[in-house]
Amino acid sequence: MSNRVTGNVPYDLLIVGGGINGCAIAREASLAGLSILLVEKDDLAGHTSSASTKLIHGGLRYLENWQFRLVREGLHERERLLEAAPHLIRPMTFVLPHAHAVRPWWMVRAGLYLYDLLAGQSSLPRSRSLHRADTAFTDPLAGDHSGFVYSDAWVDDARLTLANARDAAAHGTEIATRTELISASRDGGVWKARLSDDRTVEARALVNAAGPWVRTLLDSLAVETRSQVRLVKGSHIVVPRLFEGDHAYILQQPDRRIVFAIPYEGGFTEIGTTDMPVERPEDAVCSTEEVQYLCDAVNRYFTRQTSPADMVWNWSGVRPLHDDGAAKAQAVTRDYVLELDDSGAPLLSVFGGKITTARALAEEAMEKIGPLLGIEPRCRTRARVFPGGGIAGFDLHLAHVRARWPFLGEDRARRMAHAYGSQLGEMLHDVHDEAGMGAPLGAGLTEVEARWMHDCEWARTPEDVLYRRSKLGLHMTAGERDAFAKWWTEIFA
Repeated sequence: MSNRVTGNVPYDLLIVGGGINGCAIAREASLAGLSILLVEKDDLAGHTSSASTKLIHGGLRYLENWQFRLVREGLHERERLLEAAPHLIRPMTFVLPHAHAVRPWWMVRAGLYLYDLLAGQSSLPRSRSLHRADTAFTDPLAGDHSGFVYSDAWVDDARLTLANARDAAAHGTEIATRTELISASRDGGVWKARLSDDRTVEARALVNAAGPWVRTLLDSLAVETRSQVRLVKGSHIVVPRLFEGDHAYILQQPDRRIVFAIPYEGGFTEIGTTDMPVERPEDAVCSTEEVQYLCDAVNRYFTRQTSPADMVWNWSGVRPLHDDGAAKAQAVTRDYVLELDDSGAPLLSVFGGKITTARALAEEAMEKIGPLLGIEPRCRTRARVFPGGGIAGFDLHLAHVRARWPFLGEDRARRMAHAYGSQLGEMLHDVHDEAGMGAPLGAGLTEVEARWMHDCEWARTPEDVLYRRSKLGLHMTAGERDAFAKWWTEIFA
C-alpha cells in the first residue's frame, strides 16, 4: 500500500473515460493503493476502444514517419500482452503482397528488417519473403505473388479494455458506467465534481482520459493547454470470407495508405481502416465513400471480389490523435502525450495513444501524477497477468474446457475459452449440463453467460452484450436479436 494521506477526501483519483487508456490508468493506480472512481458516460469501450482494427502491433507503417520510439515501445508491449492475456490476444501471420506496390521492394524489406530489430527478443517468427510453397498465402491473390510474411497479434479490443477494468475493480476501483461528468472545479486543493447520477464527489486529482472528448472536457474545466487534438475517423467493414486460413493481409494502396484484410468471427473478413479527418466525435459513421474505398482496396488483390452490397456490418471510431502539425491524417503521430497541470489540484490529460501501448501509457501516467499523491513511481503491471489470462497456453486451456464442459460443443467452447480464459470456471462452476446454462438466447448465448455480463462486466444494454462483450449479434437473425432485447429488458428493467 502507499504512504498517501487522503484526509476526508474519498477519492484519490477521479478518472473520466472508460476506454482503454482510462481503464489502464485505473488498473495501474489501483495496484498502487489509490482510491479511484472511474466514470464513463456510455459503456466501457463504447467508442474508440471497441472500434479499432483489433491489432496488437508496433505499427509497421509508422516507420515511414520515423516514429521509431513508438514502434519499439509497441513491439515490446506486444510481447508483454501476449503473455498477460493469451485468451484475448493471439499471434497472427500477415502477408504483404508486393503487387500494386507504391514502395520499392528494397524499402519494404528494409522496413521489415528494422521492425524485427526493434522487436528485440520476440516469441513471434521473424519476417521473410514469400516462398513458392506458400500456396495458402498466395492462392487467394490475383496477379504477382511476390511479397513478404511477418508476424503481429490480434486482440479482442473491447474485452481487453474490460479486462483492465475488472483488474482495477478487483483492487478497489469504483466503476460507474452510464455516468457523465456534469461539471468539475478546483476547490481548496481538491476537485469537486458533479455527476449525472446526482452525486457530488471530491478527488485529490483528476485524469482526463475522455478520448475524442479530451479537448471538450478541458474547455468545460476552463483549463488552458498547449496541446491540441486532431480527430481522425477510421472505418471498417465486415464481408463474407474472402480467403481461407487464419492469416491476414496488409495491402498497399495507390494513395500510399495500407488496408488490412483480417479473418473475423469464423466466416467473415474484416477490412480496414480509413483515415478521414472529422470535426466532432459524433461523426464516427462509416460513409458510403469509405465502404466503396475499402471494397476497391481488397478487390485489387483478391480473386474473390466483394462489393458494398456484401457488407454485413461496419464500425467507425474517432481516434483522438495528438496534433503534431502533419498535413495528412495518415501522417499524424500515433504517439501519446500526457499533459500535467499542477497549478492546483492535479489534472492529467491524455492526448492520443493506441490500444497496444495503453499499459505503457498508464505506467507513464503514474510516473507523472503518482508523486503528487504520495506514490512512489514504479511499474506494477509489466509482468502482471490480466483476469482470465492465467492459462498454460490457449490450446491446453481449450482442451480443458472441452473435457470439463463437453456439452458446450466445439464452436461455443472455443468462443468462451477465448472470451473468459481461466474465469470461465467461475461462470460455469455450478453448470454440469446444457440445462444448467439456462434459457437459450440465440447463437449459443445462454442465460448464464448473459447474466455474467450484466453482473460482472457492467453490461447494461443488449448492444453491450451482442456487439462489445461478444460479437454474437453478427451471428443472430434479426428475429433473434429482437427476442434477446425483449428478454434483456424484461430481466434487467
